[in-house]
Amino acid sequence: MESVEKDFLKNVGNILRQARNNAKTSVNLSMVYAYYEIGRMIVEEEQNGTSRAAYGKQLIKELSEYLTDQYGKGYSVGNLKNIRQFYKVYAEDQIGETVFSQFKNLPAVNSGRRFFLSWSHYLMLMRIDDVNERHFYEIESVKNDWSLSELKRQFNSALYQRLLLSTDKEKVFSLATEGAIIESPKDAVKDPYILEFLGLPELPSYSESELETRIIDHLQQFLLELGTGFTFVGRQVRFTYDEEHFVVDLVFYNRILRCFVLFDLKIGELKHQDIGQMQMYVHYYDRIVKLEDENPTIGILLCHKKNNSVVEMTLPENNTQIFASKYETVLPDKKILQNLLDEHFSDSEEEEKT
Repeated sequence: MESVEKDFLKNVGNILRQARNNAKTSVNLSMVYAYYEIGRMIVEEEQNGTSRAAYGKQLIKELSEYLTDQYGKGYSVGNLKNIRQFYKVYAEDQIGETVFSQFKNLPAVNSGRRFFLSWSHYLMLMRIDDVNERHFYEIESVKNDWSLSELKRQFNSALYQRLLLSTDKEKVFSLATEGAIIESPKDAVKDPYILEFLGLPELPSYSESELETRIIDHLQQFLLELGTGFTFVGRQVRFTYDEEHFVVDLVFYNRILRCFVLFDLKIGELKHQDIGQMQMYVHYYDRIVKLEDENPTIGILLCHKKNNSVVEMTLPENNTQIFASKYETVLPDKKILQNLLDEHFSDSEEEEKT
């Protein structure tokens, strides 16, 4: 008997897998909508009470007992308080529908509000006080299909604040309404990159080879840190030009910008010779490797220390291809980043006045 083709079997399996994923998503979203409506009912009932504080406390307690008796676990006093807070946060919180145009067919609750993530995501998001920051992480979670652990990691690495530091005042609003938009090479570069997942702080010293190996061992987390559109091409990518051999530490490709992205790793302070070497790598890829319909190559020097003055003087004024970024091996202190943000935008205001 002739055996069935493997492609056919895989295609059938993919349909079932997708159906199960869709069913799981539908159940998660249905619970989020239910919690929103329950939160609304709790808040409105509390407002009708003669003594809000006392009545609200009794209301939550009795409702918890009733729901637990009827529907089992998941309706503790603490959880019902979270559901109430969820409604309070999102009742007046709207994100532009254009951001989620692909989800317009989703149902909406009575307020017209649409939800796109799991309850676990919203439990975390609703605790972000800054509404713009909360919008940013909600948008990015949907766009990039972040799991809860990925969302937590990006929040703990202060992704929002780091992106703010690399943009101008005119683009700040777009982060809260559209998320991170990659339109130019600069948009795809972070400074600093946070590499706490490598586990390097515990080491008294490490080499560039060790740094590279750790990145490859944690490639999935590194791709998450890089951002949208990156795919891995290779490590220690060798090329020969004029009988000399050269090696690029890490090579990626960005599908959105449609260009190669080269990384050179430096554990010490960046020198102008390092920048010159990266310029040569970029020129080689532009002239020899990239296709005619692809965009110019980006080179990123990932270093532990850098002198911005040296970088600016070494690179041409109209540079759009080569960037120097620091990396940190521990999660950032958000207070320090906020101080940097205040300085960043106050400097921008001073420049506008002059």
